[in-house]
Amino acid sequence: MTFKQELENRAAEVEKILAAYGTMQDKSYQKTVMEAMEYSLFAGGKRLRPILLQETFRMFGGTGSIVEPFMAAIEMIHTYSLVHDDLPAMDNDLYRRGKKTTHAVYGEDMAILTGDALLNYAFETAGKAFDMAEPEELPYAVAALRILAAKAGIYGMVGGQVFDVEAENKDLPLTEEQLLFIFRLKTSALIEASLMAGAALAGAGTEEIDLLSQIGTNVGIAFQIRDDILDVISTQEVLGKPIGSDERNNKTTYVTLKGLAQAEADVRAYTEKAQALLEQLPSDSTFLHDLIDSLTDRMK
Repeated sequence: MTFKQELENRAAEVEKILAAYGTMQDKSYQKTVMEAMEYSLFAGGKRLRPILLQETFRMFGGTGSIVEPFMAAIEMIHTYSLVHDDLPAMDNDLYRRGKKTTHAVYGEDMAILTGDALLNYAFETAGKAFDMAEPEELPYAVAALRILAAKAGIYGMVGGQVFDVEAENKDLPLTEEQLLFIFRLKTSALIEASLMAGAALAGAGTEEIDLLSQIGTNVGIAFQIRDDILDVISTQEVLGKPIGSDERNNKTTYVTLKGLAQAEADVRAYTEKAQALLEQLPSDSTFLHDLIDSLTDRMK
């Protein structure tokens, strides 16, 4: 089986898990937000984060379905962040993954509530793993949940978004240090969370989880630099979202800061560092190695 086929199979598996955990039940007066949650969650995408979480769970000997609520939860958290990113007060984008954004379909008020609902429902979903866990697995589930909460919060993704918004409003060019701070928190944090939580759920040790954190940091930075490159060289038809929004919003990007050629070189440098760290892990994963390469070489 080729890597592409394996990736497609795993993405299809994620879709089934999301359908099981993300399809809203008992819709009543709050049905509009439930429909908006489903619209946002099932809009497609690479499903990268749940795939990464599942892979490290398997790498460290994890078995069974306890991983599935966490896979659904990390995608819900990621989706909520996109819903809020697209809001008029943030990036003000009208298309995501080739479809109209949530606020464009349901209105700004309902999009805000949709993001709130997805974040809360993510932790409600992850909590279902505790009902599935064997007694010896309960500490692992606690560790995985703490990772998810920390990486999604003020010391993780939200913290990166805060600084990104404040920097944009000040209308001043960022330094490389400041830009990388945003990348590490806004983009890398959930990739780190995926790698770390999957391993923690399987009982991996502290040193191994720390290595996975470092891998996630480098993958996330490479991923975001690549995103900045694609915002310049790609098209809306390929990306499924508007291009040139960074320029319109007068944002400092890696490309505006260092140029296209250096940005391409640095994507490769951060990717190679992630691969070198991956080789230090006791558990081998050819799939994870190939996945990291595919993410940083992607065209959409």
